[in-house]
Amino acid sequence: MRLSGESLKGKALLDKIRSDFIGIDTPYTNVDGKSTPRIYLDSTASSLMLRPAARITEDFLAHYSNTHSKLHHSAHISTAAYEWAHDRILTFLGADPEVYTCFFIGAGTTGGINRMARVFRDLQPDKDTAIISIMEHHSNDLPHRKHMQNVIHVPVEGLHENKMCISLPKLEAALQEGQGRVNYVSITAVSNVTGIINPIHEIARLAHKYGALIMIDGAQSAAHLPTQLFQADDPEASIDAFVFSGHKTYSPGSPGVVIARMDHLIKIEPEEVGGGMVERVLEDRYQVKAEFPDREEAGTPNIPGAITLATTIEILDRIGMDLLLEEEDEVLTAALTAMGKIPEITVYGGTDTKVCPRAASISFNVQSLDHGLVAAVLNDTFNIAVRNQCFCAHPYVKEMMSEDLEQVFGTINFGDMSPEFMRKAGMVRASFGLYSTREDVEALINALRDIIKNADKYSDHYEINSNNDYVHKTYRPVHAEIFDVERAVDDYLSV
Repeated sequence: MRLSGESLKGKALLDKIRSDFIGIDTPYTNVDGKSTPRIYLDSTASSLMLRPAARITEDFLAHYSNTHSKLHHSAHISTAAYEWAHDRILTFLGADPEVYTCFFIGAGTTGGINRMARVFRDLQPDKDTAIISIMEHHSNDLPHRKHMQNVIHVPVEGLHENKMCISLPKLEAALQEGQGRVNYVSITAVSNVTGIINPIHEIARLAHKYGALIMIDGAQSAAHLPTQLFQADDPEASIDAFVFSGHKTYSPGSPGVVIARMDHLIKIEPEEVGGGMVERVLEDRYQVKAEFPDREEAGTPNIPGAITLATTIEILDRIGMDLLLEEEDEVLTAALTAMGKIPEITVYGGTDTKVCPRAASISFNVQSLDHGLVAAVLNDTFNIAVRNQCFCAHPYVKEMMSEDLEQVFGTINFGDMSPEFMRKAGMVRASFGLYSTREDVEALINALRDIIKNADKYSDHYEINSNNDYVHKTYRPVHAEIFDVERAVDDYLSV
């Protein structure tokens, strides 16, 4: 394929920064006593930090000051940089600044979804129902249970075809049945379990058709997919609120982000009040600002974190999100193809990315081996960092694993918290970022083949501890010797 000049420029930038991440080559000593760089395949949980963004933020800290004042040089610089961060994110997500505002919030995506669930509840108090899917991370499930009277979980489509994406016909049926009571629909753009991509604009059209608002959990999509929230030529497909987090967007330590329509937010007073969001305070009353994002950001914000995130987004945009998606898809497809050739591996969700598009994540199990054992061996022997269990998405994992668990336990009770059940009721997840390579995939596949070939040997080397985790019988690294904050302080101060 012949690349355009812009794509060639983006490819050159991607090649330049692909390995420029803090911690990408951190060495650990494995079972065999050899020290090797880790292979980080846990990006869906938290991505590594882009080093250029960290360095630029460090440069900014030489000028650090609080914002909302321009009486000295640092205040000018901080205010301008913080304002730029908001504007940069709006542009990145195709959110018209005449329609949307961007504001930062603590507790990542979780904090933003809680915030907007309360906003939508108060905006339409006569509508008491939220619709979500069973695909959702707990962060896009529990807030709606907390803040709305009723929550409907729309099932996924094609269990036996192994698609496991949201069922649009069943979503529409739920909207029809609840018309007049459904306040909003809140859906993940990309599953944190399978990486399956949901058609957010089709979902938005359906929600708006039946008088509901639409919120998108963008935690797993912002760093991987090109996104256009505002659809000028198709307003019903536009998104009312989009929430994501810096720690999943190559910016650990950065806040959560909410992009929402101003015409919704202006109708109700913000729940969080304090300095910065008021025009005037008197003894008997106060006046909330009409300006965004000030009215939504009470208190002193995480200014360095916001600037780190926006700087990262600037770099991603210069590479080009279409190119990033294409490059990551090559890595993902290589992994799916290789796993599909190993009979002992079950991959959850559709594996044909043309039929069932994916981004970033693959969840799987190895026949006859507990997910915890596989994850432990990958770490201890091969220095490959993956995650296991249910990934804070219990209903979705339950749906996909029902038949597997029935074969082991017969009739199953998903309220069963016995150690034996929990060791089976979960998966292994390998997840990728823009630093992931075909070599990382090859290392994972070779490791899995070795684990399958030598399953008995590996099983004999492990025991189950009081936390129901698999631990090696002789390999017990003392992690406090690898890194300890207090010791790091001592080392620094002793120089």
